[in-house]
Amino acid sequence: MFTIDEYVINQKTGQVGKVVGYGHEIINNVYTVTLKVLVKETADSVKRICLVEDKISAWNRCSIASDPHLVINNKI
Repeated sequence: MFTIDEYVINQKTGQVGKVVGYGHEIINNVYTVTLKVLVKETADSVKRICLVEDKISAWNRCSIASDPHLVINNKI
């Protein structure tokens, strides 16, 4: 399991973000735990922060110490 405020990376999309909560979804009649992650995106000089929710198995822990540009500020 991941902890709140931990940084994770999505295995499929490569998105990096900070864990803000948990959720659930029923997929093929199976209860599945999801992870809610704040993801920082930049597109065409516009900075956005969005909430991404995906199965918990889609995420891996991520060390951001080597890239401070990935840090998501607590103040939105």
